[in-house]
Amino acid sequence: MIRFLSTLLLAAAGGALFSLIHCPLPWLLGPMTFAFLGTRAFKLVKPAWPGATRNIAMLLIGYSFGLSLTSAALTEMGKQLPAMVLMTVLLMLMCGCVAFLLSKLTGEPLPTMLMGCVPGGLSQMLLMAEDTEGINLTTVMFMQLSRTVLNLLAVPLLIFSPVFGGLHSSVGAGSAGGAWGDLLHHGALFAVACVGAALLAQKVRMPTAYLLGPMIATAALHLSGVHGPSLPHPLLSIAQLLIGTYVGLLIKPDQLKNKTRTLGLAILSGCTIIAGSLGLSTVLTQLHAISAATSFLSLAPGGLDQMGLVAREVHADLAIVSCYQLFRIWFIYLAVTPLMRAVLKRRTRSASAEKALHGA
Repeated sequence: MIRFLSTLLLAAAGGALFSLIHCPLPWLLGPMTFAFLGTRAFKLVKPAWPGATRNIAMLLIGYSFGLSLTSAALTEMGKQLPAMVLMTVLLMLMCGCVAFLLSKLTGEPLPTMLMGCVPGGLSQMLLMAEDTEGINLTTVMFMQLSRTVLNLLAVPLLIFSPVFGGLHSSVGAGSAGGAWGDLLHHGALFAVACVGAALLAQKVRMPTAYLLGPMIATAALHLSGVHGPSLPHPLLSIAQLLIGTYVGLLIKPDQLKNKTRTLGLAILSGCTIIAGSLGLSTVLTQLHAISAATSFLSLAPGGLDQMGLVAREVHADLAIVSCYQLFRIWFIYLAVTPLMRAVLKRRTRSASAEKALHGA
């Protein structure tokens, strides 16, 4: 408990400082930075951060996403389904090219580099890598983590920069958000539904269970006519703190071999994928009448939870962002990963057959 409270105070100090200096997404980037510096770089605190904290954050974010899925939003997303398929396939092809080049430069097997480059979300790709034979899990974790951190740093800075019109965060800028009274009086049904849906989604091994389950349950209740209260901004700030601290504690540079070379290649690949996503987002704005921020966040190679938080901050179309990100997760889960596993098994069988032939 002392270690947990020390970690929490460290993260809160980071959020308060970043908020004081008006940094974009202060309660996400501040805790992430302070958690890493205080526990890994300078080792001021011995961390303790239960996995349940991230699940709580995912529940809150999933509920918030579900409220944005109105009938009008779903109709618009139906019109954009061909664009979702096209953009996702192009993004996957680009990631495949980056993975191929990295495999040649590092000598790592191509399947490992593919698992490291495919933007399916940090936790989802690690789970998929664990279930796939012949994958270097340490390399995959570092590749995914480095891109996650790079996304959390680069994407908000780009979104809040003059490139996107100098957008500003709404949290802490005088916006009241949802009312606590509404949440207390009308939120009990949604709370029970979200927790139950999260546990059910986890039981059936659904990707991003604690986010996707509440999102579906909330959307179903909301579309059936049950009013769902908006979350007050302090709760959203808490969700940001929990996610940011979780990511910051994942960074363990002491476990990495060939730090300089590997870190340089990981950053280069992450920047390449982010730049490619930015290029594809300009094409998407030409195909559909959506804002540049909504387009970029829809295609940015970050997790659904992280990009959704940024979308809320800049008043992007949260429904479109969440659906593009969610479509990519399912595309990877149902199409890309089985294909990668089939190719890997075929290569393993071929190598075994060739070895047996030479042995004979």
